[in-house]
Amino acid sequence: MITSHPPATSASPRPVRKAVVPAAGLGTRFLPATKATPKEMLPVVDKPAIQYVVEEAAAAGLDDVLMVTGRHKRAIEDHFDHALELEQALAAKGDTVRLDAVRDPARLADIHHIRQGDPLGLGHAVLCARAHVGDQPFAVLLGDDLIDPRESLLSRMLDVRERYAGSVVALMEVDAAQIHLYGCAAVEAAGEDGVVRVTDLVEKPSREEAPSRYAVIGRYVLDPAVFGVLERTRPGRGGEIQLTDALRELAAAGTVHAVVFDGARYDTGDKSDYLRSVVRMACARPDLGPGFRSWLREFVAALEDGPEAGAARADGRERRRAA
Repeated sequence: MITSHPPATSASPRPVRKAVVPAAGLGTRFLPATKATPKEMLPVVDKPAIQYVVEEAAAAGLDDVLMVTGRHKRAIEDHFDHALELEQALAAKGDTVRLDAVRDPARLADIHHIRQGDPLGLGHAVLCARAHVGDQPFAVLLGDDLIDPRESLLSRMLDVRERYAGSVVALMEVDAAQIHLYGCAAVEAAGEDGVVRVTDLVEKPSREEAPSRYAVIGRYVLDPAVFGVLERTRPGRGGEIQLTDALRELAAAGTVHAVVFDGARYDTGDKSDYLRSVVRMACARPDLGPGFRSWLREFVAALEDGPEAGAARADGRERRRAA
């Protein structure tokens, strides 16, 4: 049960302009595809997952983005840089549509890169951003956690930060059987619909130990005070420095709020969620959606005859229409 508690107030919290995108993970859940390709670069229709994340930050007004990467992640840096030879070739052909698509990633924001030398956890990755962020509040967007572009979660979190100060996390209610996969929050009412105060956090608790079914998902707006806490945070679950553990200390001081999110979110490092994200994004595209939705309806209707028969029947109809 969520109990009421008076909201915190702040005289004039500083505006958030910077975003940090941790993208140093090994992507082991998606092997062998991620053996040589960063998991964040797996395509969702025709853009890598991480581009949607940077577009989300830019749409919320965050024009300074720091990516925390690791070894074998050079493809991420290249994607957000200019590709002069490719741009020149497309310009020579007069292919302005593809030329804009190639140039867009480098124009989204002022993008910086730093490497996390050792894979010591999300908390350590955030701590790597300290010199770049300084004493300013900042957002953290996980590079493989995709929020549907039609949602406004990050903007809502920035609004909450402006009104309450402190730090803000995103929560999503999940099935009790899945709570062990996430950081889990104990919460109380903040006097506002969809906003709660976080009173405790536990990293990947068992179903029996979980204080709620509210899972922390990959969006944070953090007060710079988190850096001092992370510096003294000892390795926790998995032998890693957990951001959840640092936020737990801040929550105990009453300075962490949360936005409860019930929209479309995908973990693109998970095979099933990745497939769902591709289907949902393709269906929403005006250039692809009508034809793809038609094919998808036929495919699903034909599944009663078995997956292979359904695919063959839908593909046959598609070929006849094209002819």
